[in-house]
Amino acid sequence: MFQILINSWIGIGVVTFLTLLFISAPYGRHIRSGWGPLLSKRIGWIFMETPALYIMWLFYFLYADFTNIVLIVFLFLWSIHYTNRSIIWPFLIDKNGSMPLIVALLAFIFNIFNASFHGYWFFFMDNQYEVSWLLSSNFLLGLSIFILGMAINIHSDKILLRISKEKKGYKIPYGGFYKWITSPNYLGEIIEWIGWAIMTWSLSGFVFALWTTFNLLPRALKHHSWYKDKFDNYPKDRKAIIPKIL
Repeated sequence: MFQILINSWIGIGVVTFLTLLFISAPYGRHIRSGWGPLLSKRIGWIFMETPALYIMWLFYFLYADFTNIVLIVFLFLWSIHYTNRSIIWPFLIDKNGSMPLIVALLAFIFNIFNASFHGYWFFFMDNQYEVSWLLSSNFLLGLSIFILGMAINIHSDKILLRISKEKKGYKIPYGGFYKWITSPNYLGEIIEWIGWAIMTWSLSGFVFALWTTFNLLPRALKHHSWYKDKFDNYPKDRKAIIPKIL
């Protein structure tokens, strides 16, 4: 049953990827009418991101005895990301912004499934993580990639936040990886979850990395086109999400 659900989830991800190549998700700079009722962007972020946090903790409380240090490390790293994304980030963005309810609802459903797949993998698939895993090449390489991706993501988001707080509309961002690409925040998140997949060496982790790419790659391409259309002086050598390539 788990394999069937995972395969179905990958299929839905492929459909989502193909859809987003042609239709930009209606939030942020791409928000537009015709997508139903709106809600506060702050409330939307909290609503759609917190399931990833509390569902994972729920699995740990119900099915773990908190003696497996490897799983505790996984929970700690997972919680760092989702505490930032679901609790800290919403209070940094413009409180007056809005997003369609349907966008928040779809993300809410995604996070429920994604966290549940991870919880099932860790606690019901008989995957043994001995303490020696923390010294394995998988863990050390994956952790390094995870931290790199998180650093790129957070630093890039801070640059965007600084622009948004100027209250003068959208501007061309500069600094950090914006020197080479339009969406380093998205690149950072993709790198982060690739690192997670390697670090946990889990099917759920690899599917999550795929889904992150399916979601963010088309959005990065849409962002790139939007900036090029809006700003005549947009750097011509800047790519969408992969320096020098895409």
